[in-house]
Amino acid sequence: MCNLQHFLHITVKTFPRMRHFIDYLLTKCYTMIGYMQLSDNSNHDYYRGKEMTCKCNSTIETVDLSSVNEILDNHLSENSNLITILQDVQESYGYLPRMALSRVSEVTGVKEAKVYGVATFYSQFRMAPVGKYLIMLCQGTACHVNGSGAIELALKEVLGVQEGETTSDGLFTYINVACLGCCSLAPVMMINDQTHAKLTRDKVSSIIKKIRQEEAQ
Repeated sequence: MCNLQHFLHITVKTFPRMRHFIDYLLTKCYTMIGYMQLSDNSNHDYYRGKEMTCKCNSTIETVDLSSVNEILDNHLSENSNLITILQDVQESYGYLPRMALSRVSEVTGVKEAKVYGVATFYSQFRMAPVGKYLIMLCQGTACHVNGSGAIELALKEVLGVQEGETTSDGLFTYINVACLGCCSLAPVMMINDQTHAKLTRDKVSSIIKKIRQEEAQ
């Protein structure tokens, strides 16, 4: 593994919430200097706004860009803003693939660092694939005071994953969010578009169990 990649792997594993920030910093560096060598061995390709390939068997994901091309064709004719474009890209892919973001930058003329900056700044955007059911647990003040910490522990136990991870069956991804705007219902979480309020540990377990049973039918 490349020296830099190894360092980032350890850093992200230790501080998982820094993952998107590190991605943004790297992309900003790539854009500013045009290319970046990943180790002192001089055995890597350079990043020039396209796919970066490392000869240590690490490559950026490859995705079909036909959907993003269609989205860009529609939006450019409507003079849409970047956020609207990224929203449609995420709706199509379920998240924002790196290659898709590079394509958005290439076609719109917006610097790739800015595209990544917008994608990583807003919590609505996801930089990695998620499960069929995205669980968003509110950690706002009202929810925190009313026991969101205990609800978080319950979620981790019943799902068997940490925040930001996806269950092995691909059904659930669990993340914390700053606020869902449902303070009177605290503690609260959303699973996709459905709100679950006045949560308890038993209620969380029951909700997850019911979804799993429905999926098994």
